[in-house]
Amino acid sequence: MEEKKNVIFESLYQNINHMNTLLDVQHNFDIIYRVINFGGTEACMYLIDGFCKDDIVQKLLQYFMDMTPDEMPADAHALSKHDIPYVEVDINNKWDAITHALLSGVFVLFVEGYTQALLIDARTYPARSVAEPEKDKVLRGSKDGFVETIVFNTALIRRRIRSTDLHMEIMNAGKSSRTDVVLCYMKERVDTNYLEQVKRKIQNINVDALTMNQESLAECLYQRKWYNPFPKFKYTERPDTAAAQVLEGNIVILVDNSPSAMITPTTIFDVVEEADDYYFPPITGTYLRITRFLIALMTYLVTPTFLLLVNRPEWVPESFSFILLKESPNIPLFLQFLLLELAIDGLRLAAVNTPNMLSTPLSVLAALVLGEFSVNSGWFSSEVMLYMAFVAIANYTQANYELGYALKFLRILNLFLTQLFGLGGYVSGIVIAILAVVCNKTVSNTSYIYPLFPFDRDKLKNRLVRRRLPGAMNKKEAKQ
Repeated sequence: MEEKKNVIFESLYQNINHMNTLLDVQHNFDIIYRVINFGGTEACMYLIDGFCKDDIVQKLLQYFMDMTPDEMPADAHALSKHDIPYVEVDINNKWDAITHALLSGVFVLFVEGYTQALLIDARTYPARSVAEPEKDKVLRGSKDGFVETIVFNTALIRRRIRSTDLHMEIMNAGKSSRTDVVLCYMKERVDTNYLEQVKRKIQNINVDALTMNQESLAECLYQRKWYNPFPKFKYTERPDTAAAQVLEGNIVILVDNSPSAMITPTTIFDVVEEADDYYFPPITGTYLRITRFLIALMTYLVTPTFLLLVNRPEWVPESFSFILLKESPNIPLFLQFLLLELAIDGLRLAAVNTPNMLSTPLSVLAALVLGEFSVNSGWFSSEVMLYMAFVAIANYTQANYELGYALKFLRILNLFLTQLFGLGGYVSGIVIAILAVVCNKTVSNTSYIYPLFPFDRDKLKNRLVRRRLPGAMNKKEAKQ
């Protein structure tokens, strides 16, 4: 009985009454319906204003109205396959599928006597250009980027991988939002067990809507160890990076209304990689990779190390005595570091919300007030300001926001431990940071530090050193 209720009626006006009641068209101005006559038969079309291409709908209506009774097919299947001059035409008789298609922007047509509705995909979404993303910029390479329209994003990946092995599988998540989620993978390269696991998790998501798009999906896919700050996914707004990850056998997840791709599974080595590593020759790419790694270590160690040495000045060699404070601080160094950590995040949030026309003068004002005046007033020591300025700038060498904040949280923890327990606390903070990386797991429940553990010499070498592409290798290198 329930199955029959979910199937459309043969009577056109029963379908119209059901749709009008279901969609409450009297109170939804953007849901348009119109009864027309073509081929001597009455029909009714439904569409969402702003989603359908007006010129295509107009041409289709003109074509329908010019049909004669002799040209009218006997059923919806014949009309969709042979008589509608459009590419994307489907048929369906289930109310759930029809309403979901309509609310997604598809043009729906009911015809008197037909037991199936015609779904004409003549939709278009408001979209911006595929310009280079602000965050994932490169010095060399392609300058296009993902946008909020999922079909455009899949096309950008298809453009780079012209293989029949590339699969784009669409799913839905969220009871109310019914958000489109696309899994991109190479069928012969992907881990099929992990792929099925991801599918099951998406199908079993029991939420009303993916309010925060990818972040909502990520929290549903990975629900363990929320207190470990290191990122479990890699995000990118670059189609070339997403295509490269697909070719490596990973799964790229695209979420509608989100201008970035989510890559899984992800290890710490995947997170620290950037596109510039591969757009330059091997020696330059290796240098950039090692430099970024060393700077990341310095952002974590520089402030706790300085705090430890200031608290134990007898450990500083005389030749390096210049790193110590010249004057006694008015506020303990530990509190100065904490205040500046908060101040830097405050400035970052202020920069995001500052109108473009005011960004330059406010930046100058902030630099003067928080720089020179804060030191002259005695609130902060000049050495503390120097080291925190380095940390603030060096954080932007990492393209991954989550990794930057993971280092920040562990740095603050190390400051606490160093202040309370001295050298023992400093060493304990480093050990905790190492354990946070080593004991972490990817979404596929594999090692977060692979190929370091389990150890794979050749793959670890490729992770640390930028090597030539396989096509440019000699026979000996290719065998390795």
